[in-house]
Amino acid sequence: MGVAAAVVGSKSRCLRRWLPRAVMEAGVGSPTGEALRRLGTLRFDNRALRVLPLDPCEENVPRAVAGACFSRVRPTPVQNPQLVALSWPALALLGLREPGTPREEAELEAAAALYFSGNRTLPGSEPAAHCYCGHQFGAFAGQLGDGAAMYLGEVLNPRGERWEIQLKGAGLTPYSRQADGRKVMRSSIREFLCSEGMFHLGIPTTRAGTCVTSDSVVVRDIFYDGNPKKEKCTVVLRIAPTFIRFGSFEIFKPPDDYTGRKGPSVNRKEIRIQMLDYVISTYYPEILQAHPDNNIQRNAAFFREVTLRTARMVAEWQCVGFCHGVLNTDNMSIVGLTIDYGPFGFMDRYDPEHVCNGSDNNGRYAYNKQPEICKWNLGKLAEALVPELPLDISMPILEEEYNAEFEAHYMQIMRRKLGFIQLQLEEDNKLVSDLLETMHVTGADFTNTFRLLSSFSVDSDPSSLENFLDKISKQCASIEELKVAYKPQMDPRQLSMMLMLAQSNPQLLALIGTKSNINKELERIEQFSKLQQLTTAELLSRNKGHWKDWLLNYRVRLEKELEHATDAGAWSAERVKVMNSNNPKYILRNYIAQNAIEAAENGDFSEVRKVLKLLEKPYEDTECYGEEPAEEEDVAAAAAACSSRGSSRLPYSSKPPLWASELCVT
Repeated sequence: MGVAAAVVGSKSRCLRRWLPRAVMEAGVGSPTGEALRRLGTLRFDNRALRVLPLDPCEENVPRAVAGACFSRVRPTPVQNPQLVALSWPALALLGLREPGTPREEAELEAAAALYFSGNRTLPGSEPAAHCYCGHQFGAFAGQLGDGAAMYLGEVLNPRGERWEIQLKGAGLTPYSRQADGRKVMRSSIREFLCSEGMFHLGIPTTRAGTCVTSDSVVVRDIFYDGNPKKEKCTVVLRIAPTFIRFGSFEIFKPPDDYTGRKGPSVNRKEIRIQMLDYVISTYYPEILQAHPDNNIQRNAAFFREVTLRTARMVAEWQCVGFCHGVLNTDNMSIVGLTIDYGPFGFMDRYDPEHVCNGSDNNGRYAYNKQPEICKWNLGKLAEALVPELPLDISMPILEEEYNAEFEAHYMQIMRRKLGFIQLQLEEDNKLVSDLLETMHVTGADFTNTFRLLSSFSVDSDPSSLENFLDKISKQCASIEELKVAYKPQMDPRQLSMMLMLAQSNPQLLALIGTKSNINKELERIEQFSKLQQLTTAELLSRNKGHWKDWLLNYRVRLEKELEHATDAGAWSAERVKVMNSNNPKYILRNYIAQNAIEAAENGDFSEVRKVLKLLEKPYEDTECYGEEPAEEEDVAAAAAACSSRGSSRLPYSSKPPLWASELCVT
């Protein structure tokens, strides 16, 4: 029995059944008038379509769309839509309340499958696709747009809040290019779970209300290796104040000097003005109120706020080890949200150069480059706002405020993660830097290491330190894990040719962008060679030495905190509370998502729903299992043993099994 199937029969204290047997046997599975009425009461006010220009052509074929921000479309129905999972916290944003009985729940789920698959249109909804452009991997790509997403409208909830809802994967639009407008189960489940998981981590993000699969299929070549397979069409209901992005303002771009591509609405200055007026008045009303008579000052204040929000957002990514994977300008929210979950990933073993996207061959969007890339993207937004906001105003804002905001927010979070609740010292920056370097050289698990630090004692008793070193060493990479991480990736003949090219024609090598790849490969070869001679005992001793050095400095810093506390016991309790509320126990690791996906592809949606419930409480010491939490030694042993997919189940908070390193997301 595979890992994904091993949990089908397990009971869970955290998860109540979604469709109790009595309800299923009663034949409830189709929406009733009451369920449809509840969805039909959503109050739409589709301001974007009233204010921004609409494409006059309603032909739903891939084409260039000039002079418009939206094109009207219709979702393409799917066969036999089935609800994989839904998030009531997200649907509550729309004013939908959780049902009170299992029958009501089953009926509403059936209605959700019908409407949020695109098979039926909600009253007041006006499906449309948004036109935008983007710089992809640094190069301007021209018109992109909602090739697989559809704006349904803007819902005003009972509190007067405005929420745009979208269907992702609902079929063809004018922006689908050579694609089919569909998404499949694996990508949809990942986006659904991560959208909600990021929200409950406290990170600005778009939300996901439902995930609906079907019996309709499309063909996908997952790894682009000539082995396509059929996969089920799946649709995600996405929710956000707006899905307008940096690339929305790039539709006016003149021909690019490098690619020659241009935006579809070049020279349409009046539309750019309309878009700025719309975005600022709708999503930044306080800025409009502060600058009612000076558009340049208003636009500068708008750009400053987008800059600050973006800096804070990426700082929060870095603090939980989140890698977006595709930080193109078309994947950057104009209101500072994490948007468009594709080949994302949370780091397991800490590596500052971690690349989560298997297609990012040059590591442009590596973990440590995310702050720099977001700043670069803001520069492209600044260019797109000219002449409504001149560069001599926007660029100084970017240069003077982005880095400062990022660093201040990053250190504010890091201090909480380390339990520094009394003082803010200059030396904290170096302590954080040294911690990350220690995690790097020992291959420590990013999430679990931070979580474990809350149990570190200020007590100077040597036995206390030794006990903690035993615990933290279990979060460091084993020799087997390191061998996988540093396994050479290039064919020796290819590497030899590249090295000869480096000697004979270094300019050409730099032009094709492989110099850094060669250096990394040489480093992998060197590290892999050293690992062949290293014993487990030697690795353990080395790791403990690194951690002892850092922990002694950490203890000195904690003692300074303690000196400023009036009550040592209260300070200690508050420190643990603050640390545990800033260091998650649960994140959406790739292997956890993969187990849920494989179960769902086999018709079992319970694992998706179980993981969703777990991610709704990422900071709590709860485990969605029938068994009691395992001892650390048992978990470590299980992780080491799980070298194949058929091995026993791990707790969701453990280091990933060895087979997880083979997962590739593109």
